[in-house]
Formats: sequence, structure tokens, C-alpha cells
Amino acid sequence: MTKIAFVCVGNAGRSQMATAFAERERSQRGREDSVNVVTGGTDPHAHVHENVITALDEVGIDISGRNPREITVEDVADAEYVVTMGCSIDDFVPDDWNGTTEAWNLEHPGSDDLDAVRSQRDEIQQRVEDFFDRIELSDTQR
Repeated sequence: MTKIAFVCVGNAGRSQMATAFAERERSQRGREDSVNVVTGGTDPHAHVHENVITALDEVGIDISGRNPREITVEDVADAEYVVTMGCSIDDFVPDDWNGTTEAWNLEHPGSDDLDAVRSQRDEIQQRVEDFFDRIELSDTQR
């Protein structure tokens, strides 16, 4: 089982979008039994940003029932990959962790600007698709 954690500060925008696209990508590629996706924030907000919910709904993904949560050491202890978006892994990765990290340096678009959220949504979707291509290639080379 390949476990992927998508983490940002508030878990109300970028990591929620990445998680939603990863779940869709996992399903489209028939990897439900081989890929586990988790998400969290280092300082979670009270709710997912409304414009993030709207932007994802526009592409057929409903996250209206999701809530931000704190990422824990337990969440990432057995993760093979941790993808961060504006936070430091030092706050939640165990000292003996030996997975792979990727830092997606995505600016916080501001939850009030729907066009900025849409642009970031599209960038995150492409990054998730590329990420799945890379991990599938890595899996076949083992």
C-alpha cells in the first residue's frame, strides 16, 4: 500500500484540493486498493474555504462535507510520500521517517478570490496527475 499525505498549514485549501484530486486520480487509475491518501494541516482552520468548495464543485468534486484536521506524526509515520504546501515537515514527521518529501511551493491564493483559487485548482490538478505518473513509474521499476 502506497500512502500519500498532503499537508499545508490550514488544511482548508491547497491540501484539500490536492487530496480531492488524488482521490479522483486513484479511482480513475484503479488504484483504490493500493494507494491511501491522507491530509491535514499544522494549524487547521475551522472550515474548508467556501471558494475551494466552489472551485472543486465546478470540476465535479464535492468536498462540502469535509473539515480541516491536524496532521499527526501517526498520519505520516507509515507514509511513503509527504507533499507539503507552505508548511515545514519538522512539525509532524518522525525523526526516523525515511519517506520521500515534495514541497509544492504554492502561494496561498486568498480564500476571497475565486479566480485565484480556480487557477491554483488547475495547477494542483496537473501536479497531482504528474505525481501519480511518477509514482506509478517508480512502482513498475521496483
